[in-house]
Amino acid sequence: MRDRERETHTHRQREKQAPCREPDAGLDPGTPGSCPGLKAGAKPLSHPGIPLRVCCCCSALRPRYKRLVDNIFPEDPKDGLVKADMEKLTFYAVSAPEKLDRIGSYLAERLSRDVVRHRSGYVLIAMEALDQLLMACHSQSIKPFVESFLHMVAKLLESGEPKLQVLGTNSFVKFANIEEDTPSYHRRYDFFVSRFSAMCHSCHSDPEIRTEIRIAGIRGIQGVVRKTVNDELRATIWEPQHMDKIVPSLLFNMQKIEEVDSRTGPPPSPSATDKEENPAVLAENCFRELLGRATFGNMNNAVRPVFAHLDHHKLWDPNEFAVHCFKIIMYSIQAQYSHHVIQEILGHLDARKKDSPRVRAGIIQVLLEAVAIAAKGSIGPTVLEVFNTLLKHLRLSVEFEANDLQGGSVGSASLNSSSKDNDEKIVQNAIIQTIGFFGSNLPDYQRSEIMMFIMGKVPVFGTSTHTLDISQLGDLGTRRIQIMLLRSLLMVTSGYKAKTIVTALPGSFLDPLLSPSLMEDYELRQLVLEVMHNLMDRHDNRAKLRGIRIIPDVADLKIKREKICRQDTSFMKKNGQQLYRHIYLGCKEEDNVQKNYELLYTSLALITIELANEEVVIDLIRLAIALQDSAIINEDNLPMFHRCGIMALVAAYLNFVSQMIAVPAFCQHVSKVIEIRTMEAPYFLPEHIFRDKCMLPKSLEKHDKNLYFLTNKIAESLGGSGYSVERLSVPYVPQVTDEDRLSRRKSIVDTVSIQVDILPNSIPSDDVVSNTEEITFEALKKAIDTSGMEEQEKEKRRLVIEKFQKAPFEEIAAQCESKANLLHDRLAQILELTIRPPPSPSGTLTITSGHAQYQSVPVYEMKFPDLCVY
Repeated sequence: MRDRERETHTHRQREKQAPCREPDAGLDPGTPGSCPGLKAGAKPLSHPGIPLRVCCCCSALRPRYKRLVDNIFPEDPKDGLVKADMEKLTFYAVSAPEKLDRIGSYLAERLSRDVVRHRSGYVLIAMEALDQLLMACHSQSIKPFVESFLHMVAKLLESGEPKLQVLGTNSFVKFANIEEDTPSYHRRYDFFVSRFSAMCHSCHSDPEIRTEIRIAGIRGIQGVVRKTVNDELRATIWEPQHMDKIVPSLLFNMQKIEEVDSRTGPPPSPSATDKEENPAVLAENCFRELLGRATFGNMNNAVRPVFAHLDHHKLWDPNEFAVHCFKIIMYSIQAQYSHHVIQEILGHLDARKKDSPRVRAGIIQVLLEAVAIAAKGSIGPTVLEVFNTLLKHLRLSVEFEANDLQGGSVGSASLNSSSKDNDEKIVQNAIIQTIGFFGSNLPDYQRSEIMMFIMGKVPVFGTSTHTLDISQLGDLGTRRIQIMLLRSLLMVTSGYKAKTIVTALPGSFLDPLLSPSLMEDYELRQLVLEVMHNLMDRHDNRAKLRGIRIIPDVADLKIKREKICRQDTSFMKKNGQQLYRHIYLGCKEEDNVQKNYELLYTSLALITIELANEEVVIDLIRLAIALQDSAIINEDNLPMFHRCGIMALVAAYLNFVSQMIAVPAFCQHVSKVIEIRTMEAPYFLPEHIFRDKCMLPKSLEKHDKNLYFLTNKIAESLGGSGYSVERLSVPYVPQVTDEDRLSRRKSIVDTVSIQVDILPNSIPSDDVVSNTEEITFEALKKAIDTSGMEEQEKEKRRLVIEKFQKAPFEEIAAQCESKANLLHDRLAQILELTIRPPPSPSGTLTITSGHAQYQSVPVYEMKFPDLCVY
C-alpha cells in the first residue's frame, strides 16, 4: 500500500508540473509520442468513448515495473535494446528484488504476444533483457523469476522457427551456467530433455540450418546435464526415461557427419562444421561430461542406452564406432566403476548369443578394448566372471561350428556353412585374444588362479575333472575346444614369471597338462609344449633357442641362468620322470611335423638351463640315448622321416648340453659324431633332414656305430669330470600312468592280441619251423654239463642286483608297473571275451571314446537258453 501511495503521489506531482496537452495536429493519437506520458513503444490505453487526454493521464498510473519494461523496447526493433532504460530496469530489479517475479511475468506476457505475432525483433530484445536480468540478480527472489524465464524459453523452443529455437537454447545455456545458492527441488526439466533430444535429430532440408539446430540441441542437453547432475537430491536426469533420450541423441551426432547426413541431403559446408561447431565434437564432449558425473547407482542407466543404440542401428558389424564409444566410456567414468561396464558388456553378450557370429565377434572385440583399459586400474570382482562367460561362449561357438559341419551339404548350403565356419573362427579368435590380453594384465596371484581355472575346463577323456559341458560337441568338437582352451591358456601364461617352478607348475596343473589325452594331435602337443615353455622360461632364453640346429658355440647365445634352488631340485625329483615321459612319447608320434621337433628340442634345452643339476643332466642324457635307440630299433614302425628327425633332435640336444656342462671329452665325442654325420649321413642332422628335398636312407641297421652317440664313451668322458655315471648304463624306461588305459590313444604298454590255437593243424605247413636236432654224443655231453648255465644265471642275477642298486626308484617302479599292467590288460581281454553280461532290454553300459553310453537290445532279438524258453 505504501508503494502504491508513493507512486500515486509521484504521478500527481508530475501532473501539476506538466499537465497533459492537446495532441498536435500532425500526430496520430495512436502513435508513440502523442502524449508525453508515454515512451517509445508504449501503447496508451484508449477507448472509443474516452478522450485521449484521459488515456494519457491513466497511463501514468501504470505500475512502475511495467513502465520500465515498456521503456526498454524501442520504436523500431532494429535499433535494439535501449541500454539506458535497461540499466534503470536492472537497478530497479536489484533494489527491489521482490518485483522480479512481476517483471518476469510481464516480460513473458509480452514475449508470448510477440511470438504469436511473429515479431522476431521484439522477441530478441525481450530475451536479451531476460538474460541481463538473470545474470545481474542473485538472491532468494530469483526463483519465481526463473520460472517465468523457463516458461519463455519453452515458448521459443516450441516455435517452428529455427532462429527462435537457437535463441531459446542459448538463453537456457546461460541460465545453466549460473550456480544457485539453494537448489529448487520442485523444478523439473522433462520438457527440455525431450525438446533438446528432438533438436539433436533435426532433419531440416537446409544442411546449414540442420547442423545449427543439432548443435543447439546438444548444447541444450549439456546445459541440462550441468544444471542437474551436481545436485545429489535431484537425480531425475538419471532416470531411464531421460537417459533413453539423451544418450541416443548424443551417439547419433557422434557418428561421422557424412554418414549421418547422406540420407537427408548433402554434407554441410566446412564453415558450419569447424572444430568448435562440429556436432560430433560437441556430442562427444557432452557424452564424456555426462559419464564423468555418473555415480555408482546410476552408471548402468547411462550405459544401457548405448547397447540399444548400437543394436538398433546395427553398429556391431563393423564395430569401429562401437569400439570408439566404449573407449570414451571407459576413459570417462571413474576407475572404480569399470567393472560395471564390463558386466554390462558380458550381459549383452549373453543376450545376443544367438545372433550372427560377426555380431558376437564385434561385442567381444568391444569387451577386449574395455578390458584393456580396465585391467590397468580397478577390475573389481569380475575376473572369474569374465573368463567364465568367455569360455562359455567359446564352447557355444565351437558347438555351432561342429553342428554346421555335421549339417553341411553339397552346393550352396555347404558354401554358406563354410562361410559361417570362418565367422565362428573369428569369434573364437576374438575370445582367445580377449582372454589372453586380460590374463596378461592381471597380477601373478590372480593369473595363477586363472590358469588353474582354464585348465579345469580342458576336456580330458576318461575323467570327469573338467567342468565344461562337451556332451553335444562330439569328437571333432571336443578336439576343437581342447585346442581353443590351450590357446587361451597360452595367451594367459605369456610373460608369466614365477620365482620357483613349483609355483608355475603345481601338480594340480601339471598332471592334466601332460595328460595323454592332450597328445592325440600334433597341434595339441605343440600347444602343451608352448605353455610349458612360457612357464619354464624365467630368464627369456627361449628366443635364443628358437629353431632346431647344431649350435657351433653356445657361449655366443649369452644364455642367462641362475643356480638351481632347492625348490626346483625337489620339483624335478617329484615330477622329472613325468616331464621325461612326455618328451619321450612326444618324439615317437607319427603325425609330428618340424615344429614338434623344434619345440621338443626347446623343452630339453629349457629344462637344462632352468632345472638341471648333475643328476638331471644324467637323466636327460639317458633320455636322449633312449630316443636314439628307439629310432634305430623302431618298435613303433615310424616312417623314415620321423626316425631321422629323432636322430637330428638327439644330435642337436647333445651338442647343446655338452657345451652347457663344458666337459671337454664329452664335447669332443659329440663333435666327432656330428662331423662324421656331416660327411656320411647328413640326414641325421637338423640342418638337412628338415629341408624340403632331403634324401632319406632305406634303413638304419646297417650304419656304422661311429654315426651314433655311444653310452660307454659318454660315461667315460663324464666320469672323468666327477659325474656319477652309474645310471647311464641303465636304459631309460618311461613311467606308466593309469590314464594310459583310459585314453583313446595307443598306450605305451601295447596290448598284445591273444591267439589261442585249438587245432594245431590250422597252422599252415609252410610256416612251421622244424625244431628237430640230431642226437649225438656231443649234444648229450652239453646237456649234462650245467656249468655254462650257471654262469648265465649268475650274470643275470648280477645285472638285476646292479639295476636295483643303481637305477632310480621311479624307473624300477615303472618297469614293475609295466609288467603288472601287461598282465592286467591280458587278463582283462580274456575276461572280456569269455565273461560277458547277458543282454538286457534296459540297456548295458559301454565305454565308447571315453564316454559312457547305454545300448539296449529288443526282447525279440535276445537269445535265451533252452531252459528259459517254454
